[in-house]
Amino acid sequence: MKKRNVKNQNLIRLALLLVILVLVNVISSFLFTRIDLTEDKRYTLSNETKTLLGDLEDVVFLKVYLEGEFPPGFRRLSNSTKEMLDEMRNYSNENLEYEFIDPSESESEQQRNQLYQQLAEKGLQPTNLEEQSKEGSSQKIIFPGAIISYRAKESVLQLLKDKIGANPEQMLNNSIQNLEFELANSIKKITSLDPLTIGMHTGNGELHPDNVADIVRTLSESYNVSPVAVDSSLKSLKNYDLLILAKPTVPFSEKTKFIIDQFVMKGGRLLVLADGMKISMDSLQDQDYTVAISNELNLDDMLFKYGARINKNLLMDLMAAPIPIVTGYVGNQAQQSLLPWYYFPLINPQSEHPIVKNLNAIRSEFISTVDTIAVPGIKKSILLSSSQYSRAINAPARVSLGIMREDPDVSRYNKSYLPLAVLLEGEFQSLYKSRVPKAISEDEEINFRESGDSTKIIVIGDGDMISNYANREAGRMYPLGYDRFTRQFFGNKNFLLNAIDYLVDDSGLLSVRSKEIKLRLLDQTKVDAERQKWQIINIGIPLIIVILFGIIRMISRRRKFAK
Repeated sequence: MKKRNVKNQNLIRLALLLVILVLVNVISSFLFTRIDLTEDKRYTLSNETKTLLGDLEDVVFLKVYLEGEFPPGFRRLSNSTKEMLDEMRNYSNENLEYEFIDPSESESEQQRNQLYQQLAEKGLQPTNLEEQSKEGSSQKIIFPGAIISYRAKESVLQLLKDKIGANPEQMLNNSIQNLEFELANSIKKITSLDPLTIGMHTGNGELHPDNVADIVRTLSESYNVSPVAVDSSLKSLKNYDLLILAKPTVPFSEKTKFIIDQFVMKGGRLLVLADGMKISMDSLQDQDYTVAISNELNLDDMLFKYGARINKNLLMDLMAAPIPIVTGYVGNQAQQSLLPWYYFPLINPQSEHPIVKNLNAIRSEFISTVDTIAVPGIKKSILLSSSQYSRAINAPARVSLGIMREDPDVSRYNKSYLPLAVLLEGEFQSLYKSRVPKAISEDEEINFRESGDSTKIIVIGDGDMISNYANREAGRMYPLGYDRFTRQFFGNKNFLLNAIDYLVDDSGLLSVRSKEIKLRLLDQTKVDAERQKWQIINIGIPLIIVILFGIIRMISRRRKFAK
């Protein structure tokens, strides 16, 4: 009888357990929740990303070219991308789909090369991997990126982010760290139904359209971009959200400044890329030196009022891009070498601001320092600064190629982290406050504002930072940030795209770039030196514990049965 009761109780418990499991599964099908136990919350999406995914109206499809046999680091990037896409799909109402593709799987070399060419033409940058085997080493081309499709639109996303000075593990970790932002930002741009409008200012000697062709083309995938001459009408900026001044060389009239000032007062965003000095490499083509003079644009008072000043100087930095220079002759044949040109600093972002965090080095040309001015209510953030070995020379400055033929005097490069790009945020005061006639200040059509709505301005002391090289004779334009001498890609384009997104996007999505995944790497030197010790510890200690446990148990049993 007692055994039957125990059996009945066990059956009841089993039935209750089954009922509970069924109820949990039914409830979980209606209630979605996930728990992220990682320290850095790497599997937790931001609220901005969740909102973006939940608002998708149609299917976004991604072709991810990270399939195949990879080294561990690239396999980690592939797995992390898949995990992130799975996580994002859970919040997309089934409007996010993806496919992983191996571009090298085709057995036909011709078909494989055709696909490689198609991917390169669409903008995906290839990476060469060296594979080691018993037969020796071989090269494998991979395209660590994705092509995103939405309705009739298509865009390209580079998943592997380069960073000069970082080792491969750090670059891969930075790429994994930015996955959520890069994917969400690309989805946001391609699905935008009402794109914002960006004006490229013309009329003051700005860069030729060919030299801004790459940034304009890239921005046009997400925004409406058009040239605008603001001196034509007081309402010329009425329908624009952002105005870009790309290397102006002709002074601004007061009328043009007034229109720009009121554009800012009414919430417009402003990106200024202007040189503090007048100088170009063309002036060094036929002679060994030239003189740089102040670049007077009549913008100093307006920028000063907003909280920034582009100084009349040239930065020299030991961390610099190389250019070819004649170093000797063999017969009548000139011999050229690539040597660092200290007037072309390579800027490694030091700030943790989401605009520049984990960016590759940025190439600059004849850049000037930018000071911040104390203005009440304006928040200032230094985005870019020089290296710890730099100096600034004031106008007029003698610039000579001869310095490249000598070792630099490091003691003269004794200035560190000089500011080169500044972000200003807040409610600005008009340059024309208490300066305009009553007829203008009270004119309802002009709608003059002495103080403005909250807005953002970025000031950069280099107009060439936005310029891509263009060979007009050959009809060829190079990507922004590409150095044709070293054949390297620098971070200019990503920096400017992040800056523009931050200026015009109030959704807060760019803040996702601040997310940090800790890089936990082994000290390889220590691993090699202590390998045997840790092998002995890992194998020996468990064996010793098992043996001791056996001995103790044997002694215990003997004592128990001896009694």
